[in-house]
Amino acid sequence: MNRHLLGLEYCSREEIESIIQTGFSFKEVLSRPIPKVPTLRGKTIVNLFFENSTRTRISFELAQKRLSADTVNFSVAGSSVAKGESLRDTIRNIEAMKIDMVVVRHKSPGVPCFLTECTDAVIINAGDGLHEHPTQGLLDIMTLQEKLGSVEGLKVVIVGDILHSRVARSNIYGLQKLGAKVALCGPPTLIPVKAEQWGVEIFYDIGDAIRWGDVLNILRIQLERQSAGLFPSRREYTQRFGVTLEKLRRVDKEITIMHPGPINRGLELEHDLADSEFSVILDQVTNGVALRMAVLYLKSGVPAQE
Repeated sequence: MNRHLLGLEYCSREEIESIIQTGFSFKEVLSRPIPKVPTLRGKTIVNLFFENSTRTRISFELAQKRLSADTVNFSVAGSSVAKGESLRDTIRNIEAMKIDMVVVRHKSPGVPCFLTECTDAVIINAGDGLHEHPTQGLLDIMTLQEKLGSVEGLKVVIVGDILHSRVARSNIYGLQKLGAKVALCGPPTLIPVKAEQWGVEIFYDIGDAIRWGDVLNILRIQLERQSAGLFPSRREYTQRFGVTLEKLRRVDKEITIMHPGPINRGLELEHDLADSEFSVILDQVTNGVALRMAVLYLKSGVPAQE
């Protein structure tokens, strides 16, 4: 097993399966009256977030607290980074305070890998630019296994802004290694030119994608990038690629709806569909804590304690 978690591209099928199985074990811990174990007591973990985050950061913090680790949260706004300190100096100064693990999110691809060269601490990638978001990919697979039993042979369509999505890349790597078939669906301007090299189906019609797939993993349309003119208008995007109950009812089969959040309700996903029987979105959130507990435990090298 790799010492760090930098991306699912670098993980074997066996490592992915081990993390997810351990995640299910920790989910049982979360259902206890006191959802806490002393597994990482005495370990110090730094959450080094250079980008805004709600779900991922809170999920990691909860996972650390459930494992009894000591947690330090790094805020860029109140740090020496705002004064011009380099990334290397920041991590080496933090390491001098005797830390064990670093959970890092950064706008630049490759930062987690770079940090492995600057510190002896274990590095966990919580999202690096447009590269990967491995724990999101893992918790998505865990959620599908929980509902459907296996992802082997499953047809999963990733819908929306693939071009700017690190979630899409981690899902593609992880799902394919476990035997799932993956497709992409969205406007041509939001599908990367090299996507054909990823061994995926590509759809430019949401109806065709729904007929093909068993699962729709719907990505957030990044409205902050709309000024680039990658699609004509929000209304046209919704009409052509938005997932609605009406579109799902045109096919006679079970469809599972996923979304990594935050959701632009009424844009990429019909308002009420996110809360419908098709959706496993809240299951993804719950599984995120258990899955991240598994990652922290397995990468720490500490034996499990009851």
